[in-house]
Amino acid sequence: SHTVTTTSSSFTANLSASSSTLAYDREFLRTVPGLLMVTEIVLGLLVWTLIAGTEYFLYPAFGWVMFVAVFYWVLTVFFLIIYMTMTYTRIPQVPWTTVGLCFNGSAFILYLIAAIVDASSVTKELDSHNYNSWAASSFFAFVVTSCYAGNTYFSFISWQSRTLQ
Repeated sequence: SHTVTTTSSSFTANLSASSSTLAYDREFLRTVPGLLMVTEIVLGLLVWTLIAGTEYFLYPAFGWVMFVAVFYWVLTVFFLIIYMTMTYTRIPQVPWTTVGLCFNGSAFILYLIAAIVDASSVTKELDSHNYNSWAASSFFAFVVTSCYAGNTYFSFISWQSRTLQ
């Protein structure tokens, strides 16, 4: 006769308990920082796709704009997921208000530089075939920059109220 014994580990019990309590914050998208973040994602995607559809690799300035746009687009999607799933409540060791301020502040500064580089690099003489895409990407880069400026402001207010307590 052959006997099989099955036991349940505490790891699987904890895993199933934690996955059933996955939080989802729908109200975050109704806040101004949430709306700004969604706008950053949509328009940031527009910035880098407008450039990616051209021969940007021939001009180093557009390579810098692509780097900034794609880098902060990926990180903004990552932070949106963190805020929507309320992961920040599960990792209290991370100073989330400081992280948010540093992220939004650096995104604002680097996007501002990228938008200026983008706008100053757009000329009809470079390549008239790509002119409209580069001009549009420049416009949207400034709009995304203003969104990151707004989120930097809200992050600063949140950080300041956190440090005063």
